[in-house]
Amino acid sequence: MRTHVRCGTLFGAGDREARSGQTLVYDSGGIVEFAGPTEQAPRAAPADPVLDYSRQFVMPGLIDVHVHLAYGNAKSEEDIDLYSPLEFRALRGLFFAQKVLAAGYTALCSPGDAGQVSLSIRNAVRAGLFDGPRISAAGPYITARQSLTDWYPSWIGAPSTSIGRLVTSRDEAIEEIRVQAKNGVDCVKIALDGIQRRPDGSLIAAFTEEETCAMVREIQRLGRKAVVHAIGREATLYAARAGVDLIFHAFDLDDECIDAVLAGRSAIAPTLTFQRNIMEFTRPNEPAALNGRVDHVRRQYERACRNLAKAHKAGVPMMAGTDTGFAVTPYGEWHARELEIFVNDLGFTPVDALVAATRTNAGFLADGERLGRLDPGCPADFIAIDGSPIDNISILLDRSRIHAVHLGGKRMALPERDWDPRQVTDAALSNWSDVYTQARVAELRRERPLPKAAE
Repeated sequence: MRTHVRCGTLFGAGDREARSGQTLVYDSGGIVEFAGPTEQAPRAAPADPVLDYSRQFVMPGLIDVHVHLAYGNAKSEEDIDLYSPLEFRALRGLFFAQKVLAAGYTALCSPGDAGQVSLSIRNAVRAGLFDGPRISAAGPYITARQSLTDWYPSWIGAPSTSIGRLVTSRDEAIEEIRVQAKNGVDCVKIALDGIQRRPDGSLIAAFTEEETCAMVREIQRLGRKAVVHAIGREATLYAARAGVDLIFHAFDLDDECIDAVLAGRSAIAPTLTFQRNIMEFTRPNEPAALNGRVDHVRRQYERACRNLAKAHKAGVPMMAGTDTGFAVTPYGEWHARELEIFVNDLGFTPVDALVAATRTNAGFLADGERLGRLDPGCPADFIAIDGSPIDNISILLDRSRIHAVHLGGKRMALPERDWDPRQVTDAALSNWSDVYTQARVAELRRERPLPKAAE
């Protein structure tokens, strides 16, 4: 039995063309047999289902290469690392993975989580126990003292439930890579810089170039993809010279970095959605505003757009990811904003952005050579949209326009289920956002009257 899909417009991503009057045909196993003009399509047998998407734009399912399934829409690093047991994080992550799928994203990469949370979600979905997107998963970040994820004071150390695995030597790093490969990860993530800077303001690479090359060689020798967090110039250059598969961010790259990225055949996933949402959503009374983070991120965003637009123009492959899993990037909500940013701020055409979020992203995923396009022999992972994202890329942010989501040919019908952040995410013991000295209280009372206790 075959299923025939009548498409208003079909964008297969394989040849970058959007064509009207097309039909997609896939077999009972959910594998595409035909994609092309309706008049050339195999004739439908009497028992064959025919799906009428003749008023919709049909395209491969979208892919997000930066979704942290274990974070739980966290408001703080402590929310990510400390308060929820790993078992709950896995169950919560599965729930949120379905939110991503319902938004039209049929595949994702979860690049760095505590324990084996993302691996467990991936395995449960692959085994058919639950509906969910196709998942490529990493284990904990490989972390050093100057890395992202080593947030806590040295007298506390790195908690065992942290998203990072702190290593103190090259041998420890290699051993951790081998353990993660044994556990079945699809990729290994190195936290190549963090938040520590030199007096001149430049970010410090957490590992030397030699250490980075040794880790990347071992990751790739074991048949896994190497991915790094690198915002600063130094870390980006080390990553590119080591030939990593994917660099997240690369905001401070320069011409030397661009040349190294091209020579090393690496790709970059800017993940600017996180920064843009921090700028736009943070309220004045929130810590991120009070500690100057919003102003810092605004300057960083402007610099990143200039540098990354130059890299895109030079031919650096770019993938679309969002750093989903934080309070400002909740699951299922803002994934397509990265494509909007690609078009508005990095010089992509809408077609370029769609290709980045399908065929290009697929190249990083496990078994990705058959994903991200609707050619014969590929899984029938596709979405039907009311309207054309080529005419307006922003319509992909409108969930009401996602008419249908198919994974392996099967139409996904995931129930809408509300959730309470106070039960799911907010486990920190914070009670106040200010320190109420007499001077501070007097200042607040000038701004607005404060309620007084009943006498």
